[in-house]
Amino acid sequence: MPSSCKELREALAQCLQESDCVMVQRNSASDCLREPLVDTLPLQCRQLKKGFGECKRGMVDMRKRFRGNMPVAYRTMESAEGGKGYQLYAGKAAFAGGVKETSGNEPIPMDWREVENEKYRAELAAQKEAQMKKDQGA
Repeated sequence: MPSSCKELREALAQCLQESDCVMVQRNSASDCLREPLVDTLPLQCRQLKKGFGECKRGMVDMRKRFRGNMPVAYRTMESAEGGKGYQLYAGKAAFAGGVKETSGNEPIPMDWREVENEKYRAELAAQKEAQMKKDQGA
C-alpha cells in the first residue's frame, strides 16, 4: 500500500485494539468495523475509519492524480490545539480554541433593542433638560 494512507491505517488499528469492542467483547477488529458493531466504537475510531476510507478513495480518484492524495496526518490531529474536541478540517481541529467553557454566572448581554431603547431614553432626557434650561433662562 502506498504510504499516503499508512499513518491513518496504523492509527485506526491502534484505536481498534484499544476499543471495548476488541478488548472487552472479544470481537475481531474486522468485525468491529462492520455493522452493527461499528456503532459501539468510540468517536475517534469512527472518525479514523471515515478518514481512512476517504484516503483510500482518494488514491483512485482521477481528479487527484496530479496533486496527489494528501490525507490529514493523524499526528497533526492528535496534537490539535487544546487536545480535545477535534473534528478534522483542513488538517486542523475545527473547534479547537473556538469553544470557551462557561460557568453559568456570566452576565446576559443586552439585546440590541434594549441598547437602542437606552439611547432613545438618554436622548429624551437630554432634550427635556435642555428645554427646562431654556424655560428658566427666558
